[in-house]
Amino acid sequence: MPLSAPQSHCLSVPESLTLDHLPELNHRHLVISGSTNSELIDALQTGALDTTKMHLLTAETQSSGRGQHGRSWQSPHGNVYLSLYHPMPMPISGLLSLIIGLELAKMPVIQTLNEQLRAQGLATIGVKWANDLGFYQLSDKPQNHSRQQDQSTLGDSKPTGQTLPFNKLAGILIEPVTQSGKLVGVVMGIGLNVKAAPKLTAQTSEGMSYKAMSLQDICECLPPNAVTLPSLRVLYQQMSKALMAAMTRFEHLALEKPTGHTYYLDSFLEQFSSMDALAGLRLRVTQDHSNEAQTVTGFACGIDTHGCLQLRQDDGKISALFTGRIDVIHQV
Repeated sequence: MPLSAPQSHCLSVPESLTLDHLPELNHRHLVISGSTNSELIDALQTGALDTTKMHLLTAETQSSGRGQHGRSWQSPHGNVYLSLYHPMPMPISGLLSLIIGLELAKMPVIQTLNEQLRAQGLATIGVKWANDLGFYQLSDKPQNHSRQQDQSTLGDSKPTGQTLPFNKLAGILIEPVTQSGKLVGVVMGIGLNVKAAPKLTAQTSEGMSYKAMSLQDICECLPPNAVTLPSLRVLYQQMSKALMAAMTRFEHLALEKPTGHTYYLDSFLEQFSSMDALAGLRLRVTQDHSNEAQTVTGFACGIDTHGCLQLRQDDGKISALFTGRIDVIHQV
């Protein structure tokens, strides 16, 4: 069924991108989209797409990409811009984005890169609470290969002031879909830097303590020919499977909760702890209370059963934080 959103262009799917092995996803590919999340939500809410079925929308670029809290998302060519709609009548919780992040971090391409990064003694790609995929590079270990690194490459993340920037590979944007005031499903949007990392300025980074990193950037900082990146079509496949696995896991948690059992929850928390990009780091968390910024510092010590960030403060007290800006304090 064609999308009705006016900002979409060239709705045909190139043969090389057709996901014939996943027909249940009803894949549509655009040359350019305003925002894949926005277009998919509009088509579902206006009845152009069936809300009882899954729908996958991908685009080569976006003219008005969106991130968390209304921030802009730059969308250069060569990357993945993907939104998957999944029918779901149950409420969304803070665990969903973390589950999605975990399943994305388990994709074959990420696991292959992590094996190489680990062999080089470098930080591996993980999940940064609450919506990002990437890493903090804490090691200044020199590389034992011939490729020269410059100020924009892996392992050269110089601290900005007293904070260490997050090398961001991907962002997650989750949005509910309603009809007649009733929740019918969720759209999960993923932007993954594959070939191109946006050049962030003070304005486009919008005060966030991170810099953009692409999968290609990582490959170029590994020994020559150590990893060959898969095609966008293969990445669509891996990411779609990861999102479907995340929804299955989320549904299992929801069904398990009333029983008092914690098998699925314990399994998730154990896996997440092994891929937690903030684990053990000293953080400064800034929160907005009654239009006043308040900060708290401490060491990250995982997440709780609700998906809140746990922060062990200097007095030993552990706080559970539902939201806030994260800055990693650089410690020599």
